[in-house]
Amino acid sequence: MKKYILAILCMSILCLFAGCSTEKISMEKLRDIEFTVVPNKDIPEELEEMIDEKDENPFKLTYADDGTLYIAVGYGKQSTSGYSIKVAELYETENAIYIHTNLIGPSKDEKILERATYPYIVVKTEFIDKNVVFE
Repeated sequence: MKKYILAILCMSILCLFAGCSTEKISMEKLRDIEFTVVPNKDIPEELEEMIDEKDENPFKLTYADDGTLYIAVGYGKQSTSGYSIKVAELYETENAIYIHTNLIGPSKDEKILERATYPYIVVKTEFIDKNVVFE
């Protein structure tokens, strides 16, 4: 009797798995996306408010407005001045937009100030209706 119940249980589990499907996620780059780094004075007000609320800690934000996609990446509180951010890659795949940024510390010959800074970057590009993946 136990073998019969175990066999039915195993067959039921197999039937459940047979109904599952997976979506193929392609990470193959379709194209690089052209972008512009947005100066602070040109950041949309609503996005600027979102950044101000989050700048103490690292953050990743997207904001869409009138056919434009804004992508913001912040690195949180740093103890000195002199930091910058570089966009290493911004590209589109079949399923998503990928952005990779790097925080660059002050150079050895740069005069730095011993005060807290909150480095972030905002880029704008054409609106693409896909999820943004931050690397």
